[in-house]
Amino acid sequence: MIRRCRDDDVDAIHAIINEAADAYRAVIPPDCWHEPYMPRAELRAEMASGVAFSGWERAGELVGVMGLQAVRDATLIRHAYVRPAFQGHGIGAALLTALCGESRGRLLVGTWADARWAVRFYERHGFQLVPADEKDRLLQTYWTVPARQRDVSVVLSYIGAARPAGREPTA
Repeated sequence: MIRRCRDDDVDAIHAIINEAADAYRAVIPPDCWHEPYMPRAELRAEMASGVAFSGWERAGELVGVMGLQAVRDATLIRHAYVRPAFQGHGIGAALLTALCGESRGRLLVGTWADARWAVRFYERHGFQLVPADEKDRLLQTYWTVPARQRDVSVVLSYIGAARPAGREPTA
């Protein structure tokens, strides 16, 4: 079941992000990786800046999260993670479908360039990589990321005729 996350979900959101982000360890340049991947204070700051999380709950436990953030005339998909034990069961697609229905304006997502599995996930759901010069402009306009992270990131924009369709989660 998908539900809006609450303030008392911060510990679960934090754990999901850091557990799932371990997959990026091998693709993020060493100078961009840190432990934990997302400190709790950074998560709280993201939420305070308008990132609204929704989560997939199974048997009373959050197993996947995804955030939306309205910035100017666009909506950003932020911090999309599913616990590794539940990946590949349609949870990320279900969260993406639900949250895309809430978006206004241009729908954008950023991720690490070398995380090909993440790029393919978004491409399968109607997103397209933007050219490098547009990526830099979008990252400067809508995100607050260091220049080094901007250099090793990509941005995808939703281009499909309809919002992404997901399959029913099996987990």
